[in-house]
Amino acid sequence: MKKINIIYILFAFVALQSCTSDLDVVAEDTKVNSPEQLFSTPLGYKQALAGVYGNLSLTGTGDAGSSFLQGIDAGTSQFGRCMWYLQNLTTDEVVWTYENDEGTAELQRNTWTSANPILLGMFSRTMAEVALANDFLRQSTPELLSARGITATADVAEINFYRNEVRVLRAFAYYNMMDLFGKAPFVTETDPLNFKGPQYDRKQLFSFIETELNAVIPNLKAARANDYGRLDKAMAQMILAKMYLNAEVYIGAPKYAECMAKCSEVISGGYTLNTKYLNNFKADNQTSSEMIFTLQSDGVKTQNYGATTVMINGQVGSLEGNGAEFGVGGWGGALRLRKQFVEKFDGSKFLTDARKTYTTSGARTLEIASLTNGAQGYILHKYSNKTVAGVAGVNSTFVDTDFPLFRLADAYLMYAEAQMRKDGATNGSTATNTTAQSLKYINDLRERANNGSTAANVSKGEVNLDFVIDERSRELHWEGHRRQDLIRFNKYGGGNYNWAWKGNIANGTSIGTEKNVFPIPTAAISANPNLTQNTGY
Repeated sequence: MKKINIIYILFAFVALQSCTSDLDVVAEDTKVNSPEQLFSTPLGYKQALAGVYGNLSLTGTGDAGSSFLQGIDAGTSQFGRCMWYLQNLTTDEVVWTYENDEGTAELQRNTWTSANPILLGMFSRTMAEVALANDFLRQSTPELLSARGITATADVAEINFYRNEVRVLRAFAYYNMMDLFGKAPFVTETDPLNFKGPQYDRKQLFSFIETELNAVIPNLKAARANDYGRLDKAMAQMILAKMYLNAEVYIGAPKYAECMAKCSEVISGGYTLNTKYLNNFKADNQTSSEMIFTLQSDGVKTQNYGATTVMINGQVGSLEGNGAEFGVGGWGGALRLRKQFVEKFDGSKFLTDARKTYTTSGARTLEIASLTNGAQGYILHKYSNKTVAGVAGVNSTFVDTDFPLFRLADAYLMYAEAQMRKDGATNGSTATNTTAQSLKYINDLRERANNGSTAANVSKGEVNLDFVIDERSRELHWEGHRRQDLIRFNKYGGGNYNWAWKGNIANGTSIGTEKNVFPIPTAAISANPNLTQNTGY
């Protein structure tokens, strides 16, 4: 098996249930260790660290249907799956056939309310990550390490690495809250258990995350120097780059030069583009030199209905029955492509583009007249539960393919966009002010997509911001970025850009700009009266 942290995760979840009473959790295993037992050795701290990471991949300590969040179904509270639903299913890239699955119909039709269970799942899972991180930080202070007899220099230094990684994971959780909900209850390790945190808005969260990440980056392991599955400097730099690129949305102030600086640090840090685009999305993608941080998936050790399991099984067409192509059984046409995404590959320059993987032949129609008709709309072939060598994963339902949360190609495209915006390009303008460096980054990706050929390269005169957002979709589709990108380009809320079934209309219609953030779940407001609802909900 490929994963280095997985052996600890299930144990750590059980153990941490006994020491995170600021979470509404339910124990599923009688073998629950006390904090004193868990944190009595350096190994225990590594096991607890794995629990903080594991919350991003798993939902509970039992089978794929278990959840340690009381009253929330595992299928609507797995971090990667919820994040993917909110960032991709609500956009122009994809539809979900089975609208009886709770919460999905409202998301893909842009008609969600504060009662949507997937919104509650994302909110709760993300704040669970904050709680787990806070507890680890409480339990790993110098005073407690000394009191527990953990004084060896090497052990203390390693646990301090863990602490810095946990601070990044907590910052990442708050980054998602800031992006998706525009606010969050703010709690740190200095607050008591069961503390109902005050509401922090985007400016307050932005300031905290930026300060926290800048403080810990010098003390993180260098890019590619950590164990696979654990974060390094580049992961923290990517969070900052994403924040700076979206700073006008979050705090009303541009930070494009800062975004470029962080992207440059990532690009020069040690990660390199995989020579084959699709190798980033296969069952052994942990070997890709491009993966900065992933959500781990293993068909035996981390069985859950997370993002890659959903996408790979969902790719299988109802007409094609092509599960064997991806090493899975498949779910009979669960996922299909919206017309507007498919059209981004129109033209002769995309004839040999490896990113153009969708099926167009046979009885399939480009138009989706009915969201529940699995035979309408093209299907994708991007993700696979087979290795580069073509060997299928050991499980035909739960996949081995890690979700590419951050990869190097995104840093290339963020740099180019930030440079253009810094130099005066604005949404809706036709400014072609890309620099030679930015153009090189764009064409590096195009050459990779065309097996080294420069035939599909673009010139400076072809690159404006509308080109950039389309290129981001071509390169990064189904990777959890699309909603954020559309909002930044003023193409989400409002009517500047409509796509099939936007606003619950087959040809698409305008939606209110209040939908640029999701509502705070009703249950979350009931649990913490410090929270207020977002405008328009």
